[in-house]
Amino acid sequence: MKKTIDRKRALQTIERFSQSKVLVVGDIMVDQFIWGKVSRISPEAPVPVVEVTKETLLFGGCANVMNNIFTMGGNVLITGIIGPDDMGRWFIRQCRKMGIKTDGIIVVNNRPTIVKTRVVAHHQQVVRFDRENRHPLTPDNIATMLQYVDTIKDELGAIVISDYNKGMITKKLIRGIRKIIADRNIMVCVDPKQNDFSFYRGCDIITPNHHEAGRAVGMALTGHDDIIKAGQTLLKKYDFKAVLITRGEEGMTLMEHTGEVVNIPTVAKEVFDVTGAGDTVIGVFSLCVAAGASLREAAALANQAAGIVVGKVGTATVNQTELMNVL
Repeated sequence: MKKTIDRKRALQTIERFSQSKVLVVGDIMVDQFIWGKVSRISPEAPVPVVEVTKETLLFGGCANVMNNIFTMGGNVLITGIIGPDDMGRWFIRQCRKMGIKTDGIIVVNNRPTIVKTRVVAHHQQVVRFDRENRHPLTPDNIATMLQYVDTIKDELGAIVISDYNKGMITKKLIRGIRKIIADRNIMVCVDPKQNDFSFYRGCDIITPNHHEAGRAVGMALTGHDDIIKAGQTLLKKYDFKAVLITRGEEGMTLMEHTGEVVNIPTVAKEVFDVTGAGDTVIGVFSLCVAAGASLREAAALANQAAGIVVGKVGTATVNQTELMNVL
């Protein structure tokens, strides 16, 4: 196997992050954690009574991809939907505190900001409840987003389509984005949640995990040969330039339309929590591509970043210093 990236080239790529700009398009979410302790069972029903001790709000969905790019020192823009509610206003305030422009955020009156609320007691999740509206976007919403993309296209090095299957990502939206940037060298990277990958046809690179890739080709991927077969099928069928399949503790496999196959072993020393690892992969990968890295180099650096983030508890991010230290 050829070396994926040398240290000098990696550091040069990281140094260009601050001059690189990525647009994140997708399902904006807020992750709400309610922390507490349980000392009794409710007299009303056989359920624990949680005494709340604190509450935490974090970026979720495509907003976590945005946060990963920001934390890594990249310039990031975002477009998506929020509701006219407290969580939506919290999201806008947080973006502005970080210096992230909110011009691409659309407030839709009949649609709540997506919130996943987890009640955690004694380090165990007691219950999760979701507030969301998964209806597809209206033509007016899509037109507004495409108009925003058109105004910023000259600034971009890459676009991330972060699909959490909440109605935000539609074929019409993806076709519109591709049409706007057709004459520009802007890489479109997709983190998929649809089982039907025709949704993403013609995008440059797609980054499914091995379960998602298996569902897309209709087979369980049980070994390296299956991974290669699935990747090659996806490349041919949907006109991608590359497929990056993440394989958990077995690392990643990058397959390009040229026939190139690169296996990248995991670098994680300990795995505490895989939450958000996919967001880190697509965020760092797209930022590397925007900074001039090859697909192979971008995959290697995204793999290093993912190895760091799974060693942290909760929806975490990685910064430049941590990434340079592991290099």
